Amino acid sequence: MWLYLAVLVVLYYLLRWYRERQVVSHLRDKFVFITGCDSGFGNQLARQLDLRGLKVLAGCLTEQGAEQLRNQTSDRLQTVILDVTKTESIAAATEWVKERVGDRGLWGLVNNAGIFHSHGYAEWVKIETYRDTLRVNLIGVIEVTLSMLPLVRRAQGRIVNVSSILGRIAFFGAVYCCSKYGVEAFSDILRRELQHFGVKVSMVEPGYFRTAMTDVQKSSEIMKQIWKETPAHIKETYGEKFFDAFQFSCSVVSDSLRPQELQHARPPCSSPSPGVHSDSRPSNHDIMKQGLLGCSTNLNLVTDCMEHALTSVHPRTRYSAGWDAQFFFVPLSYLPTSLADYILTRSWPKPAQAV
Repeated sequence: MWLYLAVLVVLYYLLRWYRERQVVSHLRDKFVFITGCDSGFGNQLARQLDLRGLKVLAGCLTEQGAEQLRNQTSDRLQTVILDVTKTESIAAATEWVKERVGDRGLWGLVNNAGIFHSHGYAEWVKIETYRDTLRVNLIGVIEVTLSMLPLVRRAQGRIVNVSSILGRIAFFGAVYCCSKYGVEAFSDILRRELQHFGVKVSMVEPGYFRTAMTDVQKSSEIMKQIWKETPAHIKETYGEKFFDAFQFSCSVVSDSLRPQELQHARPPCSSPSPGVHSDSRPSNHDIMKQGLLGCSTNLNLVTDCMEHALTSVHPRTRYSAGWDAQFFFVPLSYLPTSLADYILTRSWPKPAQAV
């Protein structure tokens, strides 16, 4: 029996491998629009698709980002300024795309633009930060998609939405997780609603990667600013020692979740005792720096998934990008909730007024 089961599994993966190797024809005639191309995954994907010969239409937030991208690519690539939080900017970008694609339609739409400003516990973060994050990461994705959808449908093309492994299992950055869970739900709905029009929808769920959102100095400053602006009664509930230990445990957890081959060599750190920060340990900034520098620098692990979703005859519904996503977070998401909670929070410190 086990032999038959093993044979079936092998045959399944061989069939999937064969199907996924089939490439869409006439790629050089196809247009792909990408949001968030100033840096990170969007910038890398734009350059990657340009090298492959596709006609890339890159949405950038700043003129500086657009100019730098144009200087690194061929004349095929064109840029437009796009702020996904502004309806008029989206409408203008849609008209700009329509003028370039004509009757052929838009083959690919990649919703990549995103922000991460929710460093800290849910009640530390201002409601304005919640609104701003949702406006970019979720409402922006929805509005850009709905605006561009007639063009994608005309080409019977692809929609690729960049979610996150935090859209599969939430444990840090409340509003960011909320926004990515929303992207997952929106993508599932789109996939089912658009299947009869020949449009295929894929999600890419990256693990931890070093991009502008994981900049060491920026992340440290944001976390400190959030704590500084937290109301006094909430600070008393958690305590200053908790905040120090929280910074430490965040870096330890995020770093320990990465496979050994993706980590920089460093001595192991033990989890902090509840609410205690030992003076013998490195400074919080140094610890955070080590954890963030442990993020993978190989952005191709993500952009290759995006490219496959755009160019394969049979794209996947979901792509888990990165070893940590594939071998830790995805399996963790299938565990009983109580067990997953224990694994994810075992090194977290306890607040000053914990019961």
